[in-house]
Amino acid sequence: MINNSDILETIKMIRQEHLDIRAVTMGISLLDCVDADIGKSCGKVYEKIARSARNHVKTCEEIENRYGIPIINKRVSVTPIAFLAAAAAGNPVKFAEALQRAADATGVNYVGGYGALVHKGFSAGDGALIESMPEALSVTSKVCGFVNIGSTRAGINMDAVALMGEVILKTARATAGNSCFGAAKLVVFCNAVEDNPFMAGAFHGTGEPDCVINVGVSGPGVVRSAVQKSPGADISEIAETIKRTAFKITRMGQLVGTEAAKALGIPFGIVDLSLAPTPAAGDSVAHILEEIGLEKCGAHGTTAALALLNDAVKKGGVMASSHVGGLSGAFIPVSEDAGMIDAVTAGALSLEKLEAMTAVCSVGLDMVVVPGDVPAPVISAIIADEAAIGMVNNKTAAVRVVPAIGKKEGEILDFGGLFGSGPVMGVNRFSPEKFIGRGGRIPAPLTSVRN
Repeated sequence: MINNSDILETIKMIRQEHLDIRAVTMGISLLDCVDADIGKSCGKVYEKIARSARNHVKTCEEIENRYGIPIINKRVSVTPIAFLAAAAAGNPVKFAEALQRAADATGVNYVGGYGALVHKGFSAGDGALIESMPEALSVTSKVCGFVNIGSTRAGINMDAVALMGEVILKTARATAGNSCFGAAKLVVFCNAVEDNPFMAGAFHGTGEPDCVINVGVSGPGVVRSAVQKSPGADISEIAETIKRTAFKITRMGQLVGTEAAKALGIPFGIVDLSLAPTPAAGDSVAHILEEIGLEKCGAHGTTAALALLNDAVKKGGVMASSHVGGLSGAFIPVSEDAGMIDAVTAGALSLEKLEAMTAVCSVGLDMVVVPGDVPAPVISAIIADEAAIGMVNNKTAAVRVVPAIGKKEGEILDFGGLFGSGPVMGVNRFSPEKFIGRGGRIPAPLTSVRN
């Protein structure tokens, strides 16, 4: 039974501690939009999204008003567009333009799914779609892209890794006049998941229903406040505090997801337990780590503290929802987290330390800004290193790196809004070009043999 104390606590979390639903994402299958005529296929894509998501934003706004719970983003994810591009002759950018029109018509913030799954090799449509990404992400404002280049079962497609270094650099150059924002809408994955509600990497997997609602919760400020109230607690007590707090946060996500699915007449999918920070003061994962006892995020001990946080969030969250999925845990995007930005600026947090932290966090190297003159093979090698962490540890690992064209280490690239501003981080300049240029595939680890 909900009592007055619980209600007052939730109100405080929302008003003072930045508790919100970060995203309610409607996943839509486009498999029935396949057509050999690209014009007809794009028409079907627009029509299906416009029809399926016509009430999505309105429904979320009604839930916000009814319960007083902020829902920051209303989004749509779709079947990987490479599946449709394989059947239709023509420029894949037409699909991106159809997605943009559908986003404008429905009022959603972003549409994810302009991407391909190439972890074991390229099939028909994959290469053309990936090559089209710089143009597609520069001529659209709401379309997000992804490419899955590896998995624990398949290994790492190094040809795709090499290609993505070039694509990211071209995308940044194509949007140089807009803070290189195209690269901020592009994620490279190892072990991508099919039900992720968070952009820019969201897509609707082939094992998903025709239409489904997935919810991403957030509450770094709430967790930090809870830890702050236990100044003399030992580590076990801190973990327990975080677990209890994550339970409360997730229950709110479960409520919103269930209500949205019911109102829209489609299945409820999952709650993603992730702590997704923002640049707003008091809404930082880095500040949670510092509250646990670090002088600055990036100090020795940061990886251990992050492992504690990630595990406690998952343990608390899984008890609060009947269906947990997505990425689930703690995000560490640099530009989107005020504490991370401060840590980089202070010299406490380096790219190498971030990479170590990704071994225990939910995603990977996220919203990392690098100098604009970094060569494509270096970007590819950053991707390869991160993918190796995901592959060996059987976890999702991702890279969203933004080359800041015309900027050097120490300068700032400002995206605005939830994307924040990213300090340009230093990069190891010793060349991995020969390694990346070999191509082929890194074999799957022995742990992949599980049958």
